[in-house]
Parts: sequence; C-alpha cells; structure tokens
Amino acid sequence: MALFSKKKKDDAPRRRQANFLDEENKESREFDERYSFKRNRTLTGSSSSQISSPGESSAQIKSPRVQAHELARQRRHIGATLLLVLIGSGLLYFLVSQFTATAIIQASDMSSNLDPSYAKTIDDYLSSQPLERFRFVTNVEHLGEYLQAKSPEIASIAIDGSAGLGKSVFTVTLRHPIVGWSINGKQEYVDNTGTSFAHNYFAAPAVQVVDKSGIQVQAGQAIASNRFLGFVGRAVGLTKNQGFTVVQVIIPEGTTREVELQLQGISYPIKLSIDRGVGEQVEDMARAVHWLQTHGQTPQYLDVRVSGEAFYR
Repeated sequence: MALFSKKKKDDAPRRRQANFLDEENKESREFDERYSFKRNRTLTGSSSSQISSPGESSAQIKSPRVQAHELARQRRHIGATLLLVLIGSGLLYFLVSQFTATAIIQASDMSSNLDPSYAKTIDDYLSSQPLERFRFVTNVEHLGEYLQAKSPEIASIAIDGSAGLGKSVFTVTLRHPIVGWSINGKQEYVDNTGTSFAHNYFAAPAVQVVDKSGIQVQAGQAIASNRFLGFVGRAVGLTKNQGFTVVQVIIPEGTTREVELQLQGISYPIKLSIDRGVGEQVEDMARAVHWLQTHGQTPQYLDVRVSGEAFYR
C-alpha cells in the first residue's frame, strides 16, 4: 500500500540547503575575521570618548582623548628636539665665530705695513696653547708677553674682533721712541718706559744717546729708568729754552749717574749729574757757555755738576 510504502528521498533540495549553509558559514567567517580579534589577544581600549578602560594609552583601540594626548606628547617631543638642535647650532656657530685660524695684524696708530712675522709669532703661541684659539679664552696678557719677547717694539696687544670665518683681528700698539740709543755700535731706541727696541716705525728722534757706560743690555730690557729719561727730556727742553740745541747725549764710561750734552755749534761737552736738579744745571751751563764765548775760550769740557760752580779745562 501506498500508505506504508517508503517515501522516496529527494536529494535535490538537500544539495541546495547545503550550498545555502556553506554561503552562510562563509559570510560568518568573513564577518568574524573582519570584526573579531585573534586568539590570545587582549582586547583593550574603547572607541568612545566617554568610556575609559585600564591601559587605555597602550590599547589597540584609542579614544580621541588618548589620541589628543599622544599628539600633544609628540608635539612636545618634536619641540624639545628642535630646541636642542637650535641650541646646538647656536653653540657651534659661536665656537666657529670665536675660533682663530688666521691672525690679522693691525696697528692702533699707524697704517704702514707691519712686520709679517707678528702673525707667525701669534700663530706659534696659539699652537702651543690650542684652547686659546677661541678668542673668549685667549690670555691677552700672556700673549703680549710672548710677542714682546720676540718683538720688543710692541708695547701692547688687544683682540679687536673677527675679520671673517676663522680670522681674528689683533691690534698692536707700537712703542714711540723718545731718544735714539747707540750702544756697542748698534742703533736702538728707547720709549718713555725706558724699554729699548731696534725696529722703529716712526720718525727718528732728534736726540741721540751714545751709551759708553759698557753695560750689556738685551733687546726688550729696560736700559734706562724713567728718572733718567725724564732728566734727559727736561735737559733737552730747558736747553732749548736757553737758546741752545742738544744734538747728542753721551753716557760716559763707567757710570750711569751723569751725562754729557753736546750742543749744536759748541765743540766741547757739558757734564751734568742726574742727582742734581736739571733746571739749575742748565742755567749754570747757559751762563758758563755765554761767559766762555764772551772771553773767546774753548775748553775741552765744561762741568756744572756742583751747585754754584762751573769747572772747565
């Protein structure tokens, strides 16, 4: 009977159902892969600005507030890095601008060409003191002493800024001679401090001192005291006021306490002592010379070292 007969299986619908399930499973897997997280992965953070969660700053999902904080932190980091770069650049520029690779020499009171050896002497000094190649740590006083030992005609030196990258300007003050000083057949000059030097950049002084004392001196050393130079200067000036001109000052052999003046038109020397007032001696000298001229006498020398007396021979 048909009532108890077995129903025939219909395979076609079952195949369509399987395909349908496969498509659903595929879509489900794609959805899971797209929106689910992997196994053993800790889910932290929240995309909502109203919800905070532990460890939100290191979460995979960060709220706008955390993102704003990270941006601010990055801006601070970039700003600090930029500030350090600017400070480093400024410091490097300062060091380069202060560095002395080449010395430019100029004089404070003259424009003629200076001895090129000055620049080499300064370079030798800076080579022995490498740190002082930076101008702000250069020991100018020590440099001046080193330079004067090589070139006594330099009275002082100063640093006068930069002349370009790696170039520094050094201004030297040269000694002005007040008397020429002839000693042991060598021409020297003496400035107002009594220091002798051989290289003179200025006009030769009118007064020439001939040193016959026999004292051995070296260039750069003080060979005459301020008192002696002052005595010579006043003697020259006061003699001119009396109508005479001093052409030479002689330091006799074996003493440095007296001088002999050689006057223009007078053949004999006049002896003076630096231990007696120069004004009195010049007055005595003038009166004695006039007396000798009046009486037509020409002695070998005239001595006015003793007060109120004038000796001649």
